[in-house]
Amino acid sequence: MRKSPSRTSARNRPKVKFQTVDEYLESIPDPARRTLQKVRTIIRSVVPAGTVEVISYGIPAFQYRRTLIWYAAFADHCSIFPTSPVIHSFKAELKPFKVSKGTIQFPVDQPFPAALLKRIVKARIAEVESKKG
Repeated sequence: MRKSPSRTSARNRPKVKFQTVDEYLESIPDPARRTLQKVRTIIRSVVPAGTVEVISYGIPAFQYRRTLIWYAAFADHCSIFPTSPVIHSFKAELKPFKVSKGTIQFPVDQPFPAALLKRIVKARIAEVESKKG
């Protein structure tokens, strides 16, 4: 039996295409918005000069030579995406969090620990800087 066009699932709804990080953050309800704003501030505090904020894959990201880290809010959690090798190198410290190959999840109402996030971002920067090109 086919679904009528008026009854589409969430997966089939058109996605909003954000042009800026501010636009993305404005669309997120609190407390996730406040949490992501704190994540953004922490990341900004350690990235090199010349780093730009962009929307990549529909979510906010920081780019310096290539994408350093993405972050986003979902219905029941927030996530940061610092790449699989970086996650692997912090495996022991990430035990309290739900972690997959390229994602670290944390509660929408609890910002990710600032000191750990700074170290993760610095490790990602070092990884990017060590690659040629």
